[in-house]
Amino acid sequence: QEGGWICVAAEALGGAQATLDRTVGYAQERIQFGRQIGSFQAYKHRLADMMVEIEQARSAVYWAACAVDEGSDEAPIALHSAKSFAADTYFRCAGDMIQLHGGIGFTWEHDAHLFFKRAKAIQSMLGTSAWHRERIAQLIGLGDAA
Repeated sequence: QEGGWICVAAEALGGAQATLDRTVGYAQERIQFGRQIGSFQAYKHRLADMMVEIEQARSAVYWAACAVDEGSDEAPIALHSAKSFAADTYFRCAGDMIQLHGGIGFTWEHDAHLFFKRAKAIQSMLGTSAWHRERIAQLIGLGDAA
């Protein structure tokens, strides 16, 4: 089970990074009102939010992989954290990718929908994020309170 959670979390991390990379590329080539759409402040803020979430997910995935590799007592918490956080990050970034691509992002001709569908599948694969967070609550003694 541990290996599966790490693999799915790593796939989600890679997928989230790909959504950001493709969206940044689009922001640099799409021109609106005579300038690149990536130059608009609101657009930049959305890209920055994606990047921050992805870096947090990257830390969680690395933590889980290291904890398992070292046989750490933290491994169960790290695994549940990585799977839930990376899956949710991928889903949010895939949704942002669709929105930030504008009209083309909503069409079947663009790959954005493929990222979104895969992100949704990963959210439920090998346990939902809510299930993993419940496991964390149990592990740290908040089971009855949660």
